[in-house]
Amino acid sequence: QVQPVESGGGLVQPGGSLRLSCAVSGSTPVYYGIGWFRQVPGKEREGVSCISTRDGSTNYADSVVGRFTISRDNAKNTVYLQMDSLKPEDTAVYYCAAVRFITDGRCTQRSATFGQGTQVTVSA
Repeated sequence: QVQPVESGGGLVQPGGSLRLSCAVSGSTPVYYGIGWFRQVPGKEREGVSCISTRDGSTNYADSVVGRFTISRDNAKNTVYLQMDSLKPEDTAVYYCAAVRFITDGRCTQRSATFGQGTQVTVSA
């Protein structure tokens, strides 16, 4: 059974950087991308970034374009989310997910397998 595991969250000052990691084990059900999502209390979980496991194409939410970078290490079955120029509004629980559907370059949550999440707090 496919299982993503996130790591790398923590507390950082505004303008700082963090790198999240998502290690994926297992291969079923078949997945076609790895997505990063985030959620704050009282709000729906939103997509942050997506990388296709087939061709490596990437996609970002408008709110993180130019600040976040998604990448993958196929040998380690790990996907990274480099987050720079962090803002207080980036504070959330970040989840990675093995996704089965990518629509218009964006990873969809339908039928995705999520990790347990990691807290990112941006505060002075």
